[in-house]
Amino acid sequence: MNPQIARALAAVTAERAEDAVLSVRGLTVRFRLRGGRSVAAVTDADFDLAAGECLALVGESGCGKSVLASALLGLLPGNAETAGSALLDGTDLFTADERTLARTVRGRRIGLVPQSPAAHLTPVRTVRAHLEETVRALTGTPRRGRRAAAEAAAARAAFPAGHLDRYPHELSGGLAQRAATALALIGDAPLLLADEPTTGLDRELVDRTADELRRHADDGKALLLITHDLAAARRVADRVAVMYAGRIVELTSAARFFGAPGPRHPYARGLLDALPERQFTPIPGLPPELSDLPEGCAFAPRCARATAACAVRPDVLAGTACHHPWGAEDA
Repeated sequence: MNPQIARALAAVTAERAEDAVLSVRGLTVRFRLRGGRSVAAVTDADFDLAAGECLALVGESGCGKSVLASALLGLLPGNAETAGSALLDGTDLFTADERTLARTVRGRRIGLVPQSPAAHLTPVRTVRAHLEETVRALTGTPRRGRRAAAEAAAARAAFPAGHLDRYPHELSGGLAQRAATALALIGDAPLLLADEPTTGLDRELVDRTADELRRHADDGKALLLITHDLAAARRVADRVAVMYAGRIVELTSAARFFGAPGPRHPYARGLLDALPERQFTPIPGLPPELSDLPEGCAFAPRCARATAACAVRPDVLAGTACHHPWGAEDA
């Protein structure tokens, strides 16, 4: 890379980090397994997220997206080992103790729409009880105002008022998802992590949920949207981070990713080409096992552009980790 371009990119990165709500550097997560083996769930993730911005983290199942979100919240299992830093308004989430995370971070500074909402709802409490308790804990609303506040929170997430007195086991997957979204929005946290928030929703509700999450960002908050739904990402994202085999292989603007000239990494191109409204061509092969990653580029066995150079893991240059990225000559 041209040294002048490299210096310019470094300056932009430094400026973004200074103004970021969340600044992640070298985020790495390994899970220890029996027999001395390990799973490389996330490797050297770097990104910044500013107030008023939505970053969409996309990629196939099992690539490490949800592990990254759990690491930020300190919710990894005991066999996990983390490295790197994640600064949230001056607090390093990886060195903060459990008391700090539980009392000042989760819910208050980071809201979460979980991937499996039914598992996060207490089975013996109604949706209304969940909402009113969260309103009390995060906003300090007096008892007489909690019912109205809970109903307003439900309306934001398009949760029907007629189902507020139902228990989690009485909810469909889509209703449970909307209940979890309503709970996550109550605290108006500076950072919202939405992990597959549109799962189980029809297209109309997907759009409505995506728009509500976008309003959260437009109100000056930061949004990290983890999703398989590229249509939802296109609707709300400012930037897109593409994850493959535990590594962010491309980070670019949403305008470039979904428009012209398009993403530079072949895997990112493959994700778009697999959409029904595009070529509807699936990416050949399967992702590698995270416990047995190749030495070089993890995508090389599935990539039509791979050469002998791909036996060496590519560095991230200009936001893309690829020896043979798409460029103007390809377009």
